[in-house]
Amino acid sequence: MSGRQSGRPTLEQVAARAGVGRGTVSRVINGSPRVSEQTRTAVARAVAELGYVPNQAARALAGSRTDAIALVIPEAEARLFAEPYFLDLIRGVSAELAEADKQLLLTLVRSEQERHRFEQYLAAQRVDGVLLASVHGDDPLPDRIRELGLPVVLNGRRAEAEPVPYVDSDNIGAGRAAVAHLVGRGRSRIATVTGPLDMYVARARLGGYRAGLTEAALPPDEALVATGDFTEEGGRRAMRQLLDHRPDLDAVFAASDVMAAGARGALREAGRRVPEDVALVGVDDSPVARLMDPPLTSVRQPIEEMGRTMARMLIQEIHEGTGAAPEEPRRHVLPTELVVRESS
Repeated sequence: MSGRQSGRPTLEQVAARAGVGRGTVSRVINGSPRVSEQTRTAVARAVAELGYVPNQAARALAGSRTDAIALVIPEAEARLFAEPYFLDLIRGVSAELAEADKQLLLTLVRSEQERHRFEQYLAAQRVDGVLLASVHGDDPLPDRIRELGLPVVLNGRRAEAEPVPYVDSDNIGAGRAAVAHLVGRGRSRIATVTGPLDMYVARARLGGYRAGLTEAALPPDEALVATGDFTEEGGRRAMRQLLDHRPDLDAVFAASDVMAAGARGALREAGRRVPEDVALVGVDDSPVARLMDPPLTSVRQPIEEMGRTMARMLIQEIHEGTGAAPEEPRRHVLPTELVVRESS
């Protein structure tokens, strides 16, 4: 009995027969060099067995460029416009894409339904590639984008061994620098307000904090660790928790300037002076840091340059003509720098 089916076989049927994703089949058919010989053979066998004939019009459409790049931020509007981080990132991406004559499509993905709708949009070949910010550890979207055959670059990463190309900053170094500075100012009961721990960036900054304590020969104390969510209110709640558990704390490293602002409010409510009673350090060196009272010591990460680097990396992937993952994903980690102000 012939392996051929009645009716015209689809790309999805070829992918299922070959045991690969739809995007992989597309890359093989379009002659991408970044596909293993084993995969190429499996797809060729499936094509022959099913009698698949590529639609030349569709191939021509897929091979054309839209000159549009999607920047996806899986957050609500309130957080997007409240946090200087995202605005600086958008500024960097936009500037780089403008120089390359690419159009920026800013997309918020806030629910499973919106994620599914966005995947359908991508499958229609309406953009050339995707930049993805604020990724959580269990986010399937980067892998799904790859399966669709589109290049994608992450802002940050989901785990230490991230298989998708990314641009990050030295988050471990940020935590270590903050603690070393506070120890140098004579502080010994140093607390931290982390970001959500399903995000690598939060875990990395917490790891840097713990490494800094070890280097200073200070004992770890889980009562000095409170989890926030990168929002001002989250920083305020976490600071109240820390004061309840360790009222004798004398310093706080907050994993973002916005959370540091919330922590500053809680300290003021509790009658604690900054920096006389409690020294305070944040991360980002955003306008929030400069406008706080007193101005906030903060670990600067080059956010706008991160956006530019992401865009350049994605454009390079697009010019190579494939969304296939290389043997080793491209990765770029930018340095951080402590900016000392009156809060510490």
